[in-house]
Amino acid sequence: MKKKVKFNLLDTVPVRSERITTEWEGDCAVLAYPRFRLAWMRRFFLPKTMSPYIHVRLEEHGTAVWNLIDGQRTVREIIEQLASHFEGEGDYASRVTAYLMQMRKDGFIRLCVR
Repeated sequence: MKKKVKFNLLDTVPVRSERITTEWEGDCAVLAYPRFRLAWMRRFFLPKTMSPYIHVRLEEHGTAVWNLIDGQRTVREIIEQLASHFEGEGDYASRVTAYLMQMRKDGFIRLCVR
């Protein structure tokens, strides 16, 4: 049985998935990722009129978080740098951590322990 390793989320480093590309619509980021991981699946299962990518448009706060994910900063550092962006909004740190966990669940990022 695998033993679960405990770690502090704030000390992890988010890293963008290699499969994700970033496009821009004005000031907002649009994340594009392939509908299928394998090329043969795209060839056989994807209708010719459909884009091979799924696009996810991030809003202002999501774009601010995405821009700070560089594979070097910890979650704690990202939250500290976003303090001015979320000025006047209460409990933004829990919102950012919940957002990062959802991005991890969806495969946009992975969290690395230093």
